[in-house]
Amino acid sequence: MCGICGKVHFDIANPVLQDDIHKMTELITHRGPDDSGYYVRGNVGFGFRRLSIIDLHTGHQPLSNEDDTVWIVFNGEIYNHNSLREQLIAKGHRFKTGSDTETIVHLYEEYGSECVKYLRGMFGFAIWDEKSKKLFCARDRFGIKPFFYYLDHNKFIFGSEIKCVLNQTRSTSTLSIPMLDQYLAYGYSSEDSTIYQNIQKLKPGHTLEIEPGGKVNIKRYWDINYAPDYSKTEAEWCSLLDDKLSESVKAHLMSDVPLGAFLSGGIDSSAMVALMSKNSSAPVKTFSIGFKEAEFNELKYAREVAQRYNTEHHEQIVEPESVGLLPHLVDSYDEPFADASAIPTYFVSKFAREHVTVVLSGDGGDEMFAGYNKYQRMMNMRNYNLLPEGISRHFWTALHKMIPNSVKGKGATYYLSKPKNSFPAFLSIWQQAEREKLFKKELWQNIKHSPAELGRIASFTNSGSDDFLFKMQKMDMQSYMVDDVLTKVDRASMQNSLEVRVPILDHEFAELAARIPSELKMKGSIKKYIFKEAMKKHLPESIISHKKQGFSVPLKAWFKDDLKEYVNDRLLGTKGPLYEYLEPAYVRKIIIEHNKGMRDFNDKIWSLLFLDQWLSSRKQ
Repeated sequence: MCGICGKVHFDIANPVLQDDIHKMTELITHRGPDDSGYYVRGNVGFGFRRLSIIDLHTGHQPLSNEDDTVWIVFNGEIYNHNSLREQLIAKGHRFKTGSDTETIVHLYEEYGSECVKYLRGMFGFAIWDEKSKKLFCARDRFGIKPFFYYLDHNKFIFGSEIKCVLNQTRSTSTLSIPMLDQYLAYGYSSEDSTIYQNIQKLKPGHTLEIEPGGKVNIKRYWDINYAPDYSKTEAEWCSLLDDKLSESVKAHLMSDVPLGAFLSGGIDSSAMVALMSKNSSAPVKTFSIGFKEAEFNELKYAREVAQRYNTEHHEQIVEPESVGLLPHLVDSYDEPFADASAIPTYFVSKFAREHVTVVLSGDGGDEMFAGYNKYQRMMNMRNYNLLPEGISRHFWTALHKMIPNSVKGKGATYYLSKPKNSFPAFLSIWQQAEREKLFKKELWQNIKHSPAELGRIASFTNSGSDDFLFKMQKMDMQSYMVDDVLTKVDRASMQNSLEVRVPILDHEFAELAARIPSELKMKGSIKKYIFKEAMKKHLPESIISHKKQGFSVPLKAWFKDDLKEYVNDRLLGTKGPLYEYLEPAYVRKIIIEHNKGMRDFNDKIWSLLFLDQWLSSRKQ
């Protein structure tokens, strides 16, 4: 696991400065405290920071082939690299290290841009082909590992974090108002965009190739598609899931350093611990975070799993004062990020790093097997809204306007007022009508014709399937999962020099899950039905059946009690960078209503706190 960065000038007579590459690389030392490396030759420069996991002694990067004509910087892990190595040796390739990185180099020599199709793992990498003068970049299928870049007519700059790219482009990097709108709607920037107009993300499952002169080709090499197989029984699906996930977990245990697991007490992380224990000779090291607020604390379930599998268990409690971490989070995420569970994720990563270098996580299970409560709510709305499309929208729109903000159910009428074929795309922190009041009027004039919801509607409607549940799942895989969940975990863990692996997002396991009919993923009111059935042999009934809590933070309690004064001090003024974009009167209205208990606006308030801190940090 590493941090990578680089720069390519399209004019071969314009050399890349070694000092520029050094500056970029130093900014991501936290991603790789064990080693650094550089390749700077002519118009090309690569930088590398290493967190040593595999082949501790000979895995230095940038790494080349035998004649130094192919160079790579790579961030990630390739779990099938040993079998690929054997195949490549049989074809005549010669290896000088035991690293998975070198496997990619020889795969590229053998298969060119098709090399990514052979890789099983998480990755972001760049390859410089000296002979053809091409740059080839790729990101893993689900976007577990990041890849940011800047491109103009003269150069291409990339990095594992925005701060690397920003270091070389700050004078030309301006805030994107459409992405600010998307942040307020969903809490993060999505698809291939960032909060900066000219810095982009390579999307999951895509490659990027730059030919001599700067011609750019971006291609999708993988996608997940719903292909239900009705020929198998429930028992057969359970057996297949158990076998394949166990095999994936075993592959993800590949490591030359201490390894453990995040254990929240939910079914996904508990399944990871169960299958790790099955495939490990020594007790698994497990790490859990809890809160003093009982309704948010799942430690008792984590303890039950830890006791069942005799793990070396560690726990920590997160207190309201943890909001003091906010400036550090802003620096870690590089752009506005409104998921408050970044706080416990940071602390559990820091906590785990005291004992191990690698952990396994259960992320991806809710998207893969339909575990979110919102899926059931959306399905219920769809099934029970029997009005014709035209009548339905007018009826629910009128009702939504009539209902006071303090009345429960107002949110449901908002979604029902949207087109039936896309209303889940409107699930948001700040609804469109709210953002119209929140933004400065002159800014909203530039946003209103292409609000954040348009991209989400396109993702929902273009899923490649008519299955309503899968459309929601895939929309989340392409947005919420990659740009919130996986981003949160990557930044929080790598800020603490900890590698996190996600066996559920092994693409072979995901392709198996995509063949399971939706009726077995959500069966009546039971979410993740088939996955729960498959894991019953490994987990106690209390873990299988207890109500999903998620990795949420008790913001409601914190903002009304311990942090009320903090919120008021930060947000109730009328000056500061936040109010260059937003209307202070509307922000005040939201906070007052929240304090009076009229509505629960804790997610909205947190989104404003993070944005305020991020905007303030830009002024420094």
